[in-house]
Amino acid sequence: MNTKISGVGVALITPFKKDKSIDFNALEYLLDFVTKGGVDFLVIMGTTAENPVLDSEEKKHITTCVIERNAGKLPVVLGVGGNNTREAVKAVASLPEGVDAVLSITPYYNKPQQQGLVEHFSAVADASPKPLILYNVPGRTGVNMTADTCLRLAEHRNIVAVKEASGNLNQMGYILRGRPEEFSVLSGDDGLVLPQMAIGADGIISVAANAFPVQLCNLVHTAAKGDFKTAAALHLSLLETFDLLFVEGNPTGIKAAVALTGMIENELRLPLTPASESLIEKLKKAIK
Repeated sequence: MNTKISGVGVALITPFKKDKSIDFNALEYLLDFVTKGGVDFLVIMGTTAENPVLDSEEKKHITTCVIERNAGKLPVVLGVGGNNTREAVKAVASLPEGVDAVLSITPYYNKPQQQGLVEHFSAVADASPKPLILYNVPGRTGVNMTADTCLRLAEHRNIVAVKEASGNLNQMGYILRGRPEEFSVLSGDDGLVLPQMAIGADGIISVAANAFPVQLCNLVHTAAKGDFKTAAALHLSLLETFDLLFVEGNPTGIKAAVALTGMIENELRLPLTPASESLIEKLKKAIK
């Protein structure tokens, strides 16, 4: 990732078998599916992958599986972070070969001040041998990284992008207006990617692309070319699907959607549970 990060990155889910063990065959099939669907880069070990309920050995095996199956075709972004700065620094200092960048979330539960966020991410970026992508998702972490804080961090030599999932269009606007030229701003919300790209965002790290890579790539790549009329039609055709994917949380919705294609079992690990029958029926109609 020596060039500016843009386009569609897919936040890969973790397929499980009925006994809740990892289904590596399904993971490889899914990886081939999204690659053929046109995604620009892969994101592994994020919250969409049910990272909190995977142990360290499982995370290593999944990372190895994806890197080997991908075989260098697409850049790979690995989720590394947490709410213990020392542990995050230790983890990021020894990345597996084949990882091109790191996605690091704002510390959750601790609810640090903005200065704490600056110092946390600076420490992680200093220790990382690969470029760092900031991840702001206050709905999950309980803390919002403000535009001013993001722009302070954008000056760090090893911080190259932000995944902005606050849902606040103005906040993204302030980041876009003040960012260094080489700093990428990526959407973290499938349903907002078009208006965000209309004001200058570079692409998305997408949940929906697990099930609909062709559609997401058509939307984002068309917008990137400046054809917002066509992109708007694509966006409007996906509105209901975007809503349904998140109405019962993530990755509950996207796993149900991918399971309807037959690629995976609709299995999650507790405390998450599969989508309701009502949601599954609505997803069937939307997908059709």
